[in-house]
Amino acid sequence: MSATPRPGDPVITAALVAEHGLTTDEYDRLVAMLGRTPTFTELGVVSALWSEHCSYKHSRPLLKTLPTKAPWVLQGPGENAGVISVGDGLAVAFKIESHNHPSAVEPYQGAATGVGGILRDVFTMGARPIALLNSLRFGSLESARVRYLFAGVVKGIGDYGNCMGVPTVGGEIVFDPAYETNPLVNAMCVGLMREEELILAVAEGIGNPIIAVGARTGRDGIHGASFASEDLSHESDAKRPRVQVGDPFTEKLLLEASLELIRSGHIVAIQDMGAAGLTSSSAEMAARGDVGVTIDVTKMPLREPGMTPYEILLSESQERMLVVALKGHEGEVKQILAKWDLAAEVIGEVIAEPVYRVTEGDRVVAEFPGSRLVTDCPQYHPAAAESPDAVARRARDVHAIAEKPEERDPLWTLRTLLAAPTIASKRWAYRQYDSTVRASTMQGPGGDAAVVRLPGSNKSVALATDCNGRYVYLEPRVGGRIAVAEAARNVACSGGRPRAITNCLNFGNPKRPEVFFQFREALAGMSEACIALETPVTGGNVSLYNESPNGAVYPTPTIGMVGIVDEPSHATPTAFQHAGDAIMLLGENTNELGGSEYLLTVHGVVAGAPPACDVACERALIDALLDAIQAGAVRSAHDCADGGLAVTIAECCIVNREQMLGATVDLAAWSALPRRALLFGEAQGRVVVSTADPARVLAAAQAHGVPARRIGTVGSAVDPLTFNLGEGRHVAPLDGLAAAFHDTIPSIMSAGALPAAAPEQA
Repeated sequence: MSATPRPGDPVITAALVAEHGLTTDEYDRLVAMLGRTPTFTELGVVSALWSEHCSYKHSRPLLKTLPTKAPWVLQGPGENAGVISVGDGLAVAFKIESHNHPSAVEPYQGAATGVGGILRDVFTMGARPIALLNSLRFGSLESARVRYLFAGVVKGIGDYGNCMGVPTVGGEIVFDPAYETNPLVNAMCVGLMREEELILAVAEGIGNPIIAVGARTGRDGIHGASFASEDLSHESDAKRPRVQVGDPFTEKLLLEASLELIRSGHIVAIQDMGAAGLTSSSAEMAARGDVGVTIDVTKMPLREPGMTPYEILLSESQERMLVVALKGHEGEVKQILAKWDLAAEVIGEVIAEPVYRVTEGDRVVAEFPGSRLVTDCPQYHPAAAESPDAVARRARDVHAIAEKPEERDPLWTLRTLLAAPTIASKRWAYRQYDSTVRASTMQGPGGDAAVVRLPGSNKSVALATDCNGRYVYLEPRVGGRIAVAEAARNVACSGGRPRAITNCLNFGNPKRPEVFFQFREALAGMSEACIALETPVTGGNVSLYNESPNGAVYPTPTIGMVGIVDEPSHATPTAFQHAGDAIMLLGENTNELGGSEYLLTVHGVVAGAPPACDVACERALIDALLDAIQAGAVRSAHDCADGGLAVTIAECCIVNREQMLGATVDLAAWSALPRRALLFGEAQGRVVVSTADPARVLAAAQAHGVPARRIGTVGSAVDPLTFNLGEGRHVAPLDGLAAAFHDTIPSIMSAGALPAAAPEQA
């Protein structure tokens, strides 16, 4: 049996092949695999499955170097989501993925469907979603287009999660000119299950039926995977039809139906029809099970008449699943789906013949040998060379940059940094999210990490997303280390033991040597940190081609970190809690200033070496901090990161505007350091804690060889923030600091007169 062209299909030409994103070599590889010219449908199938988004053809060899195993890892990379055991017979499934290109041209639907897709990845593992997070990057808020993108993305995330009844509990938002024309929208989901409820997307059982369930298939999202595998350009807005349209109400029904199916015993596998739709879900399940499959597209439930096999296979219509059921159980599967008002139709079966076959009634429109459609995709090993611009920027002596006259008052610099959109409160965004639905959120957005209680257990999970793309640009290996280490510190500051990560690797065009160098080195740094911190990689997403005619985004390997909080009392807030508590610094201040938010915000400079990151010291710091937290000695803890020590302490005072507390801080012990490096440098491995038992905190630090010192005292609600720097006292009323921190983004967004439609891209 062999595929034949359909009447009306276009003739395969070099121009048509190029339009589908295949190189000449890749097309020749396809012809050699088939032993003939492909049909139009086969060309479409391969263009999707061999796209960067689906095949990872430039990244797979490097991904294999990441640590993926630990006794608590139940499922690592290669499935819809990673799964770790958390004790008490419970497990959590989690993953982070990108929806960058769709969000750049249609921010609301791009972000909304990104949330929908990551939810499906988690509940197809058998886990009920309990938390959503996100990691967002935009250009400057001075741009009308950026404000339009920001508002649309935030509303898309909020509307979809809120309708699903899944709390959005945390994340991060960064504003930097590097993301001006190519925003990054990364969505993370965490779900809860019992260990025995884990199900994998592996087709098995000769004769078992393949069933399409959920929403009907339309023409939206066709070639979405290919769109995600090309640079953005001035013509990208014309590709809005490739952006999927989400329906969270249907997704809610699909979630409940899928979990009921999984627990019913009537199915053996389930897979989200995500990127490349029916094509990828059916081909990947067959490849994992090393079996053949046959699909008849005429049996696919459709919502539009006249759809061709090409369109049906490549549609990325949302809220759909592909199920392999037990033979003879088709009726029970349909009954469960009907209960939830969803379609379920048998469209194929698992076969012994080692082929992937698609028919349109009696006509074979696509046929590939064995699992080679998935396993024979090309793999590339591009050249790697560091960018001369990064080398020159890293070598610059940033201490030689003259201070502005205003900087004679360090409190002017502090207020300026607190008002920088990357540092300022993101409450304008996260107040649009329901962060407490289901009543399990112990700590929501605005702190170091979110903490979500696990029903049926005394345990909770601490969750964070993190990355500083500027660091990765300046020195990729160090930046990769810091991304993991800072995510781990955030989780530890909230009382959680870091346990595993998922990652979303956002980079430019891998065919450019400087981009592939960034990718290779960042992964090496991530690997070093994951090994030292015992946080294996359980899966994630690679998003390449994040660039436009203006250039590539900063290399941004976003880390989604999951930690375990053993007792409710260990959940630790960011804000100071009680007047009279001692303020302690764990870790050491340095004269490092390179790559800092201070340099960017105050001087418009991206230069200098990023701060050093010693992963052994990071591990010791986390161990010491958790020992002190578990001993009941820590009232609050806050990671020292963007903006440096002064910003960290100020945030501890003002992050909770309704319960602000002042502080008196003495930093005279470091008077030999340059003042701006001491206050605003971003040396790693530092945490500010408040405690009623400083001796116990010091003992925990000393036991792990971590530098620790008392640096001040928490004040009352009427006290200011006072710094003693050795050359005098600097007193900042809290109201002024709070206004800079809390009012900046709402003021920009309300004054920006947000356009109803996207303004022209510059």
